[in-house]
Amino acid sequence: MIPQRGSIRRQVRVTRPAAEVWALVGDPARLAEWFPGVTSVTVTGDRRQVTTAAGITFDEDLLTVDPLARRFQYRVTGGLFREHLGTLDVVDLGDGTSLVLYATDADPATLALVVGGAAGAGIERARRMLEEETDLEQKA
Repeated sequence: MIPQRGSIRRQVRVTRPAAEVWALVGDPARLAEWFPGVTSVTVTGDRRQVTTAAGITFDEDLLTVDPLARRFQYRVTGGLFREHLGTLDVVDLGDGTSLVLYATDADPATLALVVGGAAGAGIERARRMLEEETDLEQKA
C-alpha cells in the first residue's frame, strides 16, 4: 500500500530577532522575495494567488496569519493537490535568534516532497537575506 498523504518539516535558525524574521516570512504578500520559483503574489482578503517561474498559477486560502503567535497557515486549493496544508512558525529563542519551522502536509504524498524541498530552500534563502542585511548594517 502506498500512502496517499505525506508530511515534511524543515527548520532553520536565524541570527535575527523573531519580529524581524516574521516581518519577512509572515507577510503573505512577500512570498516571492524568499520562496524559490515564485515570481508574483497577489493577496486579496483571505486568498492568495501565486505564480511560478514556469507560469503555473495556483490559489491558496490564508487560514491563519497570527502576528502574536507568529504563525502562518495556508491551504492550496485545487490543481494537483487533493489536499494541502502549509504551516510556518517563527519561534523566538530568547537570545536574539529565531527558529523558522515550515511544515507541509499534502495528498498526494509526492507533492509534500516537492513543496517541502522548495520550502527548505526558501527558509534558508530567507535566513541568508536577513543575516546579510545584518552584516551590511554592521559595516555601515
